[in-house]
Amino acid sequence: MKFVIKNTVQQLCKKHNTKDPFELAQRLNINIFLHDLHEEINGFYKYEKRNKFIAINSNLSSTMQRTVCAHELGHAVLHPNANTPFLRKNTLLSVDKLEIEANTFAALLLIDENSIAPYDTKARIAYKNNVPVELLEFYRFTKI
Repeated sequence: MKFVIKNTVQQLCKKHNTKDPFELAQRLNINIFLHDLHEEINGFYKYEKRNKFIAINSNLSSTMQRTVCAHELGHAVLHPNANTPFLRKNTLLSVDKLEIEANTFAALLLIDENSIAPYDTKARIAYKNNVPVELLEFYRFTKI
């Protein structure tokens, strides 16, 4: 599945000539809203009546808002009709797979492979790419 996600990210970036998750969402007609959400909620994706929405917690740093946007964009692109909050609350289905795929999408979108040097630490790679270190767990390093 990671290969499919990588191809999807590459095609989107090439078609729209950007790796910025906010610009990609706009070009894909996905509405983005910044809201003062509960501190435990970074953001969410919602599909309703053929409209796509991404809500992002306005209390987050700009780095985290960008990361959350990329993650939720992953949901919008990879599983546009899935309602993960509903699945988590009302079914026995695991949403872990969907979350891993969305995190992988975000990592592949936000981390520039060309910025990675063989001697870089995870912290250095995260700093260079303006992403949280935790996101690196979902990125497969091909240069190291």
